[in-house]
Amino acid sequence: MTGAGACVRALFAVLALFALSAQRDPILVPEVSQHEIQVRQGFTGTELLLFGAILDPQGRRASQPYDVVVVLKGPTEPILVREKEKKFGIWLNAHSTAFRSAPAFFAMASSRPIGDIVDERTAAIYELGLDFLQLSPTGAIDPEEQARFTRGLVDLNRRQGLYQEDGAGVTISGGVLYQARIALPSNVTTGRYTAETFAIARGRVIASAIADVEVRKQGFERFVADQADNSGFLYGLFAVVLSVLMGWLAGRIFALV
Repeated sequence: MTGAGACVRALFAVLALFALSAQRDPILVPEVSQHEIQVRQGFTGTELLLFGAILDPQGRRASQPYDVVVVLKGPTEPILVREKEKKFGIWLNAHSTAFRSAPAFFAMASSRPIGDIVDERTAAIYELGLDFLQLSPTGAIDPEEQARFTRGLVDLNRRQGLYQEDGAGVTISGGVLYQARIALPSNVTTGRYTAETFAIARGRVIASAIADVEVRKQGFERFVADQADNSGFLYGLFAVVLSVLMGWLAGRIFALV
């Protein structure tokens, strides 16, 4: 009984320690300016505001200073990356590799450069930045070749505005409120996005929270997308008929001119 009682007391001591630790952890209260973004004809992009506060369990200002990192990530999709090679003055497709899942959109903003906030291991665990994206190749691939194709994919999407990184994109006011603005370009992919916020102190993630953002097509664009997804044959037939009609109409116009 004495041994059992000691074990019980030790268990209660551990639980009390965890409870006190949990009470010391701050509370992260994140929000986004739009939970649904509608893509209509003439959509030129938009700006998403990620904001919120970090408080102690009593709802007061957190007792320790912290950094904030926000990551907005779009729907993942398989992708084939091809490498171009110039032969006889002509650019041709050369080597290629396929990734099982790559985010269609990725944006990271932080209160300071990531290298000043966390070490590389922590950044890789939470994918804090373009250098730490975890892309899964299909099949076996040489690590150096994988790194080369990953850099190529990141560079391509970065030039299209689909991959972004800003080491000073988060502002913190009064040690409590934070905000970051992330631009969504006109070529953004529809689907479900996750806006994840990390509160970091002394190189450790002390709190995190996720908010969802839905990017939807509306109007005629949504009708076309729904038909393409749900009625492939009818959509293809409609596209052929529309092409023939436009060609005939263009011919009549030029004949009149």
